[in-house]
Amino acid sequence: MKSNQLSRKIATFIVVCLALISSSCISLKKSELIQPLSIPDYNQEFVNTQRDAYKINYGDNLYLKVYSADVKTSKYFRSDFPEIMNDSYIYLNSYKVDEEGFVQYSFVDKVMVKGLTIEEAQDAIQEAVEEYFDDVTVQIKLVNFRISIIGEVNSPGSFTIDREQITILQAISMAGGLKEFAEADAVTLVRKSPNGSIVKTLDLTDSKILESEYLFLLPDDVVYIKPRPSKSYAFEKFPYGLLAGIVSIAISIVAITQ
Repeated sequence: MKSNQLSRKIATFIVVCLALISSSCISLKKSELIQPLSIPDYNQEFVNTQRDAYKINYGDNLYLKVYSADVKTSKYFRSDFPEIMNDSYIYLNSYKVDEEGFVQYSFVDKVMVKGLTIEEAQDAIQEAVEEYFDDVTVQIKLVNFRISIIGEVNSPGSFTIDREQITILQAISMAGGLKEFAEADAVTLVRKSPNGSIVKTLDLTDSKILESEYLFLLPDDVVYIKPRPSKSYAFEKFPYGLLAGIVSIAISIVAITQ
């Protein structure tokens, strides 16, 4: 009789322990990106009117390169030199847009580039160079397009972007993706403004983010993914070894007393 009562108490104890494990399990719903509001949303097209290319601003650094089939022109612009295309080389050979929005390249007259896209600025400088040289091609690259991804991602850090546009989702992918306990429904975006910085909280679990003006990142943006408050109580902090030992002892007691 006593043995049965003891067995029942131990069984109850094990059930309680298992309940504790279950309570420590947290939903991963807050880490799933772009969740549809309903099943039909999977086939919905999201239109983003903010998909404009980045507009050059004062203080930007532009890497300019002029290519030509003419040997003398090529030598003049040193485009026949082997290129060392690393970040340091590109930065040291870049041209800064002044406060008035002009960029000065070689002996060519200053060219207004503020407010232009990279493609538009490339056309403007191409036109200026063609006043002196024939059969040339101008290439421009925005040097200072760097973003930072910190917090609950697998590879946090700063990244140089080699394209005109990048979305916050692509940036997170560059950082190795979200960790298991990332709070994707409250991601912080810090962006430079004329007077300092603006801070926005974005819900990346909502498919409406695809229509947001903050979907596309800008140079010097900082994205912070914070951990969920329940992280410290979740699996990685739970004392599994201790619990396993207690359950093992309980099972042994039951076996002995029967």
